[in-house]
Amino acid sequence: MCRCQLNRQWIRTYLFIVAIIGFQSGPILAQTLSPTHAPPSPSDHSGDSSYWSKIDTHWGGRLKTSGRVAQTDDDTIFEPLGTGTYWDGSFNFRLINETFFSDSVFTDIAYELIGAGGDTVRNTNELKELFPNLPANVFFFGTPLNDDRRLMDLSDTIVDEDSYFLVQRLDRLALALMPPWGSIKIGRQAITWGNGFVFNPFDLFNPFPPTAIDRDYKVGDDMINVQASIPEIGDLQGLYVARRDPDTDSVTMDQASLAGKLHVAAGTIEFELMAAKHFEDYVAGGGAAGYVGDAAWRVDGTWTFLDDDDDYLSLVANMDYSWIWVDKNFYGFIEYYFNGLGEDDYQDAVLDPAIAERVARGELFALGRNYLSGHVQIELHPLFKIFFTAINNIEDPSGILQPYATWDITQNLQLTGGVNISYGAKDTEYGGFTLPGSDIRTKSPDNAYLWFFYYF
Repeated sequence: MCRCQLNRQWIRTYLFIVAIIGFQSGPILAQTLSPTHAPPSPSDHSGDSSYWSKIDTHWGGRLKTSGRVAQTDDDTIFEPLGTGTYWDGSFNFRLINETFFSDSVFTDIAYELIGAGGDTVRNTNELKELFPNLPANVFFFGTPLNDDRRLMDLSDTIVDEDSYFLVQRLDRLALALMPPWGSIKIGRQAITWGNGFVFNPFDLFNPFPPTAIDRDYKVGDDMINVQASIPEIGDLQGLYVARRDPDTDSVTMDQASLAGKLHVAAGTIEFELMAAKHFEDYVAGGGAAGYVGDAAWRVDGTWTFLDDDDDYLSLVANMDYSWIWVDKNFYGFIEYYFNGLGEDDYQDAVLDPAIAERVARGELFALGRNYLSGHVQIELHPLFKIFFTAINNIEDPSGILQPYATWDITQNLQLTGGVNISYGAKDTEYGGFTLPGSDIRTKSPDNAYLWFFYYF
């Protein structure tokens, strides 16, 4: 059976399972999901000894609506389509279900309905026609919204028009087992390794883009994740991520990831060791975290062994601190990132197969080598906070400035607004450089956005 047929069958299967669980156990709508996946107490159903009455199901979710306005420049890739002000809107509806069948077995399911439309959608579709041989995210870093590489095709395009689209997908579909020694989780899930705030070389599996402001939910991958506690030593975690070759649709080991991570503590310092086979590369890493006074520090480094013997180092080091000034709560961090795969000549960088592959896979977000980033958060009121993030290529120099603010209107409703502003001269990474063999500059449009979040 082809994958295009499967991605419709899972919708019917999912709705059927949800209906059965909801009917048999009584859905607890709007109940807050337990962040620790704690199962219910056996006394919760002491009055009914039937099997179905002992199943506890938790429901929740989020609705995000957003508006965005961007300013495109005349000498950028959008010039053939018409530049100026682009207006766009989008929404993301996420329905989450956790069902505990016993103290040691539960499922984690998340359904998403995503829609977007406007000038950027229309012009991006036209760009695909002008540049048919270029990957969708060569110019716009980020994880593609499809399951071309994933083991399970759990995405279904409902509508795909010139200027808008509507997609539904399962972003979580996992079974978790909790034996006394640890945990086993199988299926679509999300995992984050490493201690980077902006850049995170330890996180090989669907990392957030450095410019991502909304980090509530990470895109899931199809994997087996096993974690075990080793008495008097620490924790050991292993995972296997199965993927398809997008060209052949075949599940192959050269597309998969197999990794292990050991976490130990010595006094007040925590250490992590990591080893992985990621696609066709072998990766070894080590990290540490501790405290200097009231500030916390972290260092992570990885060494990637490429198949052409051109190995490289990636390193991130950061420190964060919170304080009170003029009766206001402050928090901030500073972070240095070294990208050993980076180039000084960005035209050479985009033609480098090792860089292009990682950009297309959504795991590399930098073309240069040395970056210094910072972040400050000020709580003007318990319900109103302002933030400022700066990401800087310190060799150009160029970068992105991200001021934004959040207002908790009610317990479940939040408003977020901000801007993304790129700076730097021409022929710098963020200021924009000319693509090889063309007169097109790569600069991302400056933009402003307004988001409404409703949590239930």
